[in-house]
Amino acid sequence: MPCEVKPRFVVLYGSQKGQAQSIAEGIAEEAEEHGLVAELSCLDQNSKYNLEKESAPVVFIASTTGDGEPPDNALQFVKSIKKKTLPVDHYKHLCYALLALGDTNYANFCNCGKTIERRLQELGAEQFYATGYADDGVGLEVVLDPWLEGLWKAIKAALSKMASDRTSYLNGEAGESPKEAPDSSIPDVQLSLLSITDQQNLNSAKSSLETVSKCASAASSSASATQTAVSDLGPATPLGSDGLASQCHDAASVSTSKQETKIGNAAVPGVALAASLTLSLPPLSESSLNVPALPPSYLDVSLQEAGIIEQVDGPWNKESLHEVSISKVVQLTRGDSVKTALRLELDISLMSYQPGDSFDVFCPNRAPEVEDMLHRLALSDQRNHRVNISLRKDTKKKGALVPPYIPQNISLLYLLTWCLEIRSVPKKAFLRALVEHTGDSVQRRRLQELCSKQGAADYNLFVRDPSLSLLELLAAFPSCSPPLSLLIEHVPKLQPRPYSAASSCLRHPGKLHFVFNVVEFPACSVRPAGRQGLCTGWLFDLIRPVLVLPEKDESSSSTDLPKIHVKLRPNCSFRPPSDPSVPFIMVGPGTGVAPFIGFLQQREKEKQEKPEATFGETWLFYGCRHRDRDFLFREELEGFVSSGTLSHLEVCFSRDSGEEDGRPKYVQDNLLINRQHVNDILLKQSGYLFVCGDAKNMAKDVNDTLIEMIKTELQVDQLDAMKTLAGLREEKRYLQDIWG
Repeated sequence: MPCEVKPRFVVLYGSQKGQAQSIAEGIAEEAEEHGLVAELSCLDQNSKYNLEKESAPVVFIASTTGDGEPPDNALQFVKSIKKKTLPVDHYKHLCYALLALGDTNYANFCNCGKTIERRLQELGAEQFYATGYADDGVGLEVVLDPWLEGLWKAIKAALSKMASDRTSYLNGEAGESPKEAPDSSIPDVQLSLLSITDQQNLNSAKSSLETVSKCASAASSSASATQTAVSDLGPATPLGSDGLASQCHDAASVSTSKQETKIGNAAVPGVALAASLTLSLPPLSESSLNVPALPPSYLDVSLQEAGIIEQVDGPWNKESLHEVSISKVVQLTRGDSVKTALRLELDISLMSYQPGDSFDVFCPNRAPEVEDMLHRLALSDQRNHRVNISLRKDTKKKGALVPPYIPQNISLLYLLTWCLEIRSVPKKAFLRALVEHTGDSVQRRRLQELCSKQGAADYNLFVRDPSLSLLELLAAFPSCSPPLSLLIEHVPKLQPRPYSAASSCLRHPGKLHFVFNVVEFPACSVRPAGRQGLCTGWLFDLIRPVLVLPEKDESSSSTDLPKIHVKLRPNCSFRPPSDPSVPFIMVGPGTGVAPFIGFLQQREKEKQEKPEATFGETWLFYGCRHRDRDFLFREELEGFVSSGTLSHLEVCFSRDSGEEDGRPKYVQDNLLINRQHVNDILLKQSGYLFVCGDAKNMAKDVNDTLIEMIKTELQVDQLDAMKTLAGLREEKRYLQDIWG
């Protein structure tokens, strides 16, 4: 008999840090269980797909990075579809579905996905399944899980419709375009379920989605390939859909305030226990679970004792980076300040940058943590062995590749120091894989709960929110002994850390300044001792010998200056207006003031060189906790005011005593006080607004304040005010450089 040809569809992804790629790979792997064939490609692999001639359904998975920018591997694709020369029917043959990943803590939520979708529709493509907008700010799974559940029915319906349309066309029965003939088999997906951005309804929406998702899964007649019912330690309920349906039906009768709390097979009467990373409570502890399918293993990894291995000191891609000396370090805050802010000066004779640019700093994992990981993997004695990595010949993983960021002929020590982000928060797929390497049944059950649909809240509370690292997770589950290959498959690439330039080449030729706070992660239930941020802690240790404290005037005379590897990240939009007569406003509390120091240094030099030129007003809204402890760049900012470079400096101090008398505490308070000037600059003078700093609180508060100011000034409602602000973004006159 001839071999049956399975229907095909295409999966394309754009991913900056691997999240979108992982989801796309999961879809491709699951396709076979649904009797389908998925052709998986990255959006920059345009030799592997051809949308101009594609006749099968296409599923896009697209993340967003930076200020709403496409990932690096999707940039060229987005540019290509934005060409205005493309005809309006360019993609009239194409049917697609799209999942956009973003974070509502940042501006331009899911902007890359929205851009792709808008252009596909403008070019005639037809959507066969409602778009999902997954928010990493609250947990991707809130939208991701129900979107994936409905995807398979939608793909099959689209394939059925396309086959029917082709048959009708071949039989001469197609009158109008296939798009005009609605098909009742296409699922009616409610778009409102796929995007959760209303913070007021977030909790109820989460609950509804989880309940709908659980019951829909329970009612299904066949188990999804990505969901497997397991109950290692659950109640005596049959596995499968009937058991889950019963759990769903009886969920309301389960109480967490029982007099007896079960731990394994023991009962502790009258003891009120709290859930933790390693302990769950009813109803979760008594539920059957829907856990992800086991990710297919795809790498063969061996360690080889080698006489000579070229030990590279520095990042694996150091040839493409600049190695620069740290020539000076100044502590900008007093010793009794809550945060320690440092300004570093780099010698960059071979680099050129503009105010507003940022650059990446490449740092290693901390040596003690690397040692702990070697010990935890029982590989301490093989630290200097060569790591050999190859693809498994029998792997079922679609598009499997040896990670390109792991060079050949490296030692295990180098791999864990420079290649893998061992501080990264383990994803649910990783937890699922760790289950298979956990000996203790109680610990295995808890890992299953944390990666399950039913355990989503516990995963967020005990893993995601406290930024639990792999080492911390393994310390909590001592019977888990993963092989090295599993880490290489699941631990992401060690990412560089971006920083904003805090200087101008005109003021400091051959130098680049940047500012940072030493990040502190506090101790918590899963982290007995606090820890510093990976890069900021490393830099702080590196520069101690040349550190200049606030009461000192000049740097140490040490000639052994530390060096770091950096790479410039030009930002063509976050820059002062090219026309110096255009006014602009800067909002940058704390270290968010950094790029604006470069703006003002540049403006001061330009005014000196062109005294006859007309220069627009400049406003800076700055804030910190205390005037005398952490007012960064105080003398320099006051000097800019004295020289006329900075027209207005509006400062506020949120923790100084006496601020209860009505004086402003936060930058948004000062914006409101000066609303008339701000509105005039933005709405009448076509001025610019730049915001730099914390995304989760400050940037949101500033954005909300601007909306209120526009509502009052223009006498419009909330929606029109939001549209006006969005228009400023589109015109690149409202720009943000923010971080989480």
